[in-house]
Amino acid sequence: MGLPKPPAGTAASGRVVQLRVGQGDGFIRTKTRDVYFHRADLDEGTAFNALHVGDRVTFALVEDAISGARAIRVARVKRA
Repeated sequence: MGLPKPPAGTAASGRVVQLRVGQGDGFIRTKTRDVYFHRADLDEGTAFNALHVGDRVTFALVEDAISGARAIRVARVKRA
């Protein structure tokens, strides 16, 4: 089925603030709020087990009436 296509202009960035390894999900803090993500929402080439609290990430933001905001296509920003 694949990930939903985000509307144009919804690219965002933030930092991982919580990882729930046993559940395979976590939260990303943006300037305005915390956004949920699931390991299935990671961009190709980004491993859930390689993420750490504090990592900077980019993602697309989608919202729906049932679950609210969710980050998809989450990718860790490479450290310089």
